[in-house]
Amino acid sequence: MIVIIGIVVVFGAVIGGYLMEHGNLLVLLQPAELLIIGMAAIGTLLIANPIHILKKIAAGVAGVVKGTEFTPQRYLEFLKMMYEVFNRARRDGLMVLEKDVDEPAKSPIFSKYRRFLQDRHVRDFVCDTLRMAITGGVEPFDVDQMMEVDMDVHHHEATRPIAALSSMADSLPGLGIVAAVLGVVITMGALGGPPEAIGHKVAAALVGTFLGILLCYGLVGPIAANMSKTADDEQAFYHFLRVVIVAFIKGTAPLLAIEVGRRAIPGHLRPTFQEVEKSCRSAAAAAKAPAATAA
Repeated sequence: MIVIIGIVVVFGAVIGGYLMEHGNLLVLLQPAELLIIGMAAIGTLLIANPIHILKKIAAGVAGVVKGTEFTPQRYLEFLKMMYEVFNRARRDGLMVLEKDVDEPAKSPIFSKYRRFLQDRHVRDFVCDTLRMAITGGVEPFDVDQMMEVDMDVHHHEATRPIAALSSMADSLPGLGIVAAVLGVVITMGALGGPPEAIGHKVAAALVGTFLGILLCYGLVGPIAANMSKTADDEQAFYHFLRVVIVAFIKGTAPLLAIEVGRRAIPGHLRPTFQEVEKSCRSAAAAAKAPAATAA
């Protein structure tokens, strides 16, 4: 929602200021100029990028409009989930998690967390790491290194569509000049005609430059910047998961491992100690209830 408001503010400010100076709004409506700039920019994007990058660009733009998924509630949910996993492993041994990591959708713990199951990379990141711990014979340092490599590869993939969209934004002013030059060519062909017709063609040519610059700095560039911040937020989330899991593999008690993970959460998203403690207690109570019923 905030992104849509920002776009409205940008275009509203530009158009509002233009109208305040008694500009004719119809002069800015130049479909031909918009077609040249817009389609040429999309064409450069298609030329420069394979299909999987284009799909990620589309998903990234949709994510910008939708808003970030990395909220305090999501961090709290994952802290609760990891506490349940660690508690079960501490109580019954790591081997009890083997079926959970092999089939997360059928796990009595993971199946309760829909967002975890839907995010394929996060699910694999957690389950594959726990699988290495279950297998045994792997030092915590080596597990940490593997997770770091996984994070680096994922972050690199996440930044490629951002770089592609930034390149498209950088091309827009140049494409605006191309549209303007074509307008000047048309104007030259109309020399000798009525001054009003020549003036209209010159104005149309200048609109091309205007649109290229506005779309670059007022729309596409800021969207790419927002996608970059989302990628950074995602990397911070994986860092949080890495810290939590490595702390437990090193032999840290479940509650202390969760606290270590809480400290790794960015400050503006970090839940309080009391919120985490309350969430973990509710998870522990829910885990005891089925056991009491079975007894």
